[in-house]
This record gives sequence, structure tokens and C-alpha cells, in this order.
Amino acid sequence: MITLDWLYVLAGIVFAIWAFASLRDASNGKRFGNAAFWGLLAVSFFFGGAMSDLANGILVLALVGIAGTGQLGRSDPPTTTLEERLGFSQRFGNKLFLPALIIPLTAVVGTVLYNYTPLGETGLFEERRETLILFGIGVLLALAACMVWLRPPLLAPVEEGRRLMDSIGWAAVLPQMLAALGGVFALAGVGNIIGEIAGGVIPEGSIFVAVVIFCLGMALFTIIMGNAFAAFPVMAAAIGIPVLVEQFEGNPAVIGAVGMLAGFCGTLMTPMAANFNIVPAALLELKDQYGVIRQQIGTAIPLWVCNVVIIYVAGFLLWS
Repeated sequence: MITLDWLYVLAGIVFAIWAFASLRDASNGKRFGNAAFWGLLAVSFFFGGAMSDLANGILVLALVGIAGTGQLGRSDPPTTTLEERLGFSQRFGNKLFLPALIIPLTAVVGTVLYNYTPLGETGLFEERRETLILFGIGVLLALAACMVWLRPPLLAPVEEGRRLMDSIGWAAVLPQMLAALGGVFALAGVGNIIGEIAGGVIPEGSIFVAVVIFCLGMALFTIIMGNAFAAFPVMAAAIGIPVLVEQFEGNPAVIGAVGMLAGFCGTLMTPMAANFNIVPAALLELKDQYGVIRQQIGTAIPLWVCNVVIIYVAGFLLWS
């Protein structure tokens, strides 16, 4: 059986290769910091499940220490030349994006076939992890297609991946850390405290006000913590499960899925979501580092309103 651990091992191999390549990159003045950062991530993916909570916590603190003291630097490894890339662009045009479509197609089509055909009876994939595993398989297939089709240097995928990740730096792991922070908040009882406060604000029997407060909390906590995955455990424990699902008997699938979308509206409006909003501005060398956020606010607010309406209508009016 192929389990999610296979993906962890695959990711660990990639990070380990980046760490080794960074260590050998004499052109990067901060190569030792880069090597340590990606190497620790490799250790996390290889052995995180077998390590104690304390050991994992120390590993995370080490990552924060490396990034916080400015030990990460950009690399510029040689791969294909500018002339070669321009030649690919002129020769293939938008067809260059075709390999990228292999990834979602493998995940979606593979999941449908596995769940709705006799393939599912083979037990090939870990239960409820089929899509993630197929997503990883799609990445490998897309990489193989690119290598066969474009015939770049053998190390081009490694070096280009390292160059891109070095450009993003610590922000590459920010979503995972913020999601873990949400779990810590939930275990600390923050959701229960917010639930008690919300209980005093929501009028008795008012489903719509409860939905608004739930969606508003998702957006605001996402703005504060930078990630809807961090906000969800808190707001689900505070309002989503005890009020919307248990008290008002709403559709849990709609409340959970669209509630996450309400949180993503907060993602569009916060610099805390650095990997989405600040890093692109830096990579594009925009004069306004908050330029991406300013452009997204006009979409985020009406989208949040739509999410409130969807939860209220689909999660309650049509559900009952």
C-alpha cells in the first residue's frame, strides 16, 4: 500500500538534495545557512513522525533561528542559459504550460477512477489520502514529461527548484508553521474562550448572525495569523461545531468548506500571508511591497459576503 509517508520521504529527498547542493555552492555567501535550513527540513520529513514533540519543537526553533538571524541567501545556480529559455519560448509558446496540467489532471482523474471503479478495491492507496498521493505522482509524471520533451541538463530541476526556494526563503514553510500554530491555539482553549464571548453576542436562535460571526472570525484570525488553516481549528471549536453544526444543525460539509473560503478572504488582505502577498511583490520587484494586497481587497470583501450567503443558504435553508 502506498501511504502518505511515501510523499514525506519524497519531499525529504528533495530537501536533502537542495541542502547538499547549497553546501557545494561557493557562489552563495550564506550557503551554510541555506544548507542547514533545507537539511533540517529534510530531517523533519524523514524522521518527524518518529521524533518526540520536544525534538520537533527544537527543530522548528532551529529553523526560526536560522531564518531570523538572516542566515539565508539567494542562490543563482547555472541551469539552462537565457538563450535556451528564449528558444523554448519562441518554439513552443504556451505549450510549455502543458506539463503543469499533468499534475491536477492526475490528481483529479486518478481520484475519480480510484473511488468509482474497481481500482479502489485493490487497496493500492492509503484510505482518504488518494488525492494527495496522486498529486505527488502527478508531479513526478510532469517532471518526467519535461525531461523527455525539453531535454534540459540533468540537474536543471534540482537547481531551478533550489533557486526558486532560495528566493522565497523562510516564507516557504510559513503555511505549515501557522497551521501548527492554529492547532496549538485550539489545544490551549482559545476556541472555547471565543465561543463564550460569541455566545453572549449572538441573539438566541439567530442563525444568520452566527454565520456572520463565524465567517468574520475566520477572516480576522486569518489576517492575524496569515493562514486559514491556522484560523480554522480555533473558529471551528468556538462557533463552527458547537453552534452552527450541533446547536443549529447545519450542513457540516458546507460550513467547513465554505468557512475555509471565508478565511482565505483574509489571506488576500494580510501581509502575514507573506508567501502569497509579500514574496510575489519582492520577486516582481514592485515599488509597493503591499501592492498585491491593495489589488486583492476589491475581490476579497465581496467574496467574503458571497461565502456568508452560501453558508446560510446551502448550509441551513436548503439543508433543512
